Amino acid sequence: MDASGAQEYDRMQDLKDFDKTEAGVKGLVDSGFQKIPKIFVRPAEELAEDLKHKRAQIEVPVVDLGGMEKADRRKQIAEEVRTASETWGFFQVVNHGIPLKVLDEMLDGIQKFNEQDVEEKKKYYTRDNTRRVRFNSNYDLFRSRTANWRDTLTISFADPDQSDSKELPDSCRESAVEYSKHVEKLGNILFEILSEALGLDSKHLRNMECSKGHRIHSHYYPACPEPELTLGTTKHSDPGFLTIVLQNQSGLQIFFQNQWVDVQPIPGGLVINIGDLLQLVSNGKFRSNSHRVLVDRLAPRISVACFFSGPLGMENISYGPIKELISEENPPIYKEVLLSDYLMKFLTSGFQENYLLNYFKA
Repeated sequence: MDASGAQEYDRMQDLKDFDKTEAGVKGLVDSGFQKIPKIFVRPAEELAEDLKHKRAQIEVPVVDLGGMEKADRRKQIAEEVRTASETWGFFQVVNHGIPLKVLDEMLDGIQKFNEQDVEEKKKYYTRDNTRRVRFNSNYDLFRSRTANWRDTLTISFADPDQSDSKELPDSCRESAVEYSKHVEKLGNILFEILSEALGLDSKHLRNMECSKGHRIHSHYYPACPEPELTLGTTKHSDPGFLTIVLQNQSGLQIFFQNQWVDVQPIPGGLVINIGDLLQLVSNGKFRSNSHRVLVDRLAPRISVACFFSGPLGMENISYGPIKELISEENPPIYKEVLLSDYLMKFLTSGFQENYLLNYFKA
């Protein structure tokens, strides 16, 4: 108790109690909470800061990937991607080659996983980052200022030919393996287009092993009784090279020109965003932009984010500004960094915007 006799708030104990349930945010909702626990409530000054930024009525660029086998069309696509990557750091893609059925089944599998019996989900609950399959709520739960209203199932695919799927949950095993195959292929295509957009050979980023292996983070944001007090994901930038996002409804927002822009889902479309590592190797030519996720009072939101963050299990590789992009007029902005050091810095710092880029400035 404090001097006035009021009960002091023990945040760390509340975090431990929440984590110990192994039921995530969905467990709180199922237990009938009508007010969100204090660990999820954003500080008053942060809520006040939000009021200063308008919600813009502009839309993220949409790039149609159809017809890229024709040289002229491919050049046009590369130019559209370059413009979006230099300004927004985000764009949506359509006609990307992944069948609508594969997208729908992936979302359905993640919904089934999260809405199944909690005891089945608990089998996968862990904070061990070396596990290939892990389920938890807030990877940075004990480091963040405020917990996010979100549960996450993470599956690592170190090898595109990884056929051993026994570790994956029954509810989403087939759909996750199928989606992984398609998203790996799309990732390679995008890295080729991004290389061309930088004026490099189409295989340049792939030869740097930017697309070797990926992690799929499937987020489930339960309906929230007080959405105005919390966030699904805090404002941050992504640490890797590239993220491909599948979403079932609105909620994702980008911070662009000092205002929040809603990224409305396009049927069959996917959201692409540039990560901090791609900003680093492009020497600041491409932009890793800040974004966040709002939660909804009425319905759960599901998103499947595929992160390409360099070769999994080969963290002794180094990345720095691409030599072909460096000159006397354009000296390196960032230092060369060992991938293992970079990822460790991310895991110990939690969700922040461009923290890693600022830390590794030359």
